[in-house]
Amino acid sequence: MSNYSKVTVADDARVELHDELGLTGAEISVNNLPAGASVPFVHSHKKNEEIYIILSGKGKAVVDGDTIELAKGDLIRIAPAGRRQFFAAADSGISYVCIQVKAGSLEEYTADDAVM
Repeated sequence: MSNYSKVTVADDARVELHDELGLTGAEISVNNLPAGASVPFVHSHKKNEEIYIILSGKGKAVVDGDTIELAKGDLIRIAPAGRRQFFAAADSGISYVCIQVKAGSLEEYTADDAVM
């Protein structure tokens, strides 16, 4: 077994990478909403925070009733209890990566976790 996994993602509406990459500490999805579309549900989590990275386009997130405008290059972190829903703009689709991890689980990062 090798120490890496690789997958190529097409322009599907949603691709979850947990199984494809053999992830053990996170879930990552790549999401594409066409202009005027939205995620068809509002949700929150029991334990996991989510980090969204906007790759292209524009739209908005509604979190606990607050509207956050989003565009390419924006990042947003949402706590587990935040009730969220995502929308593409009427005139533009939106593509984003969602990284889901257990809140409070990061013990070391970057150089602190590196072995040189």
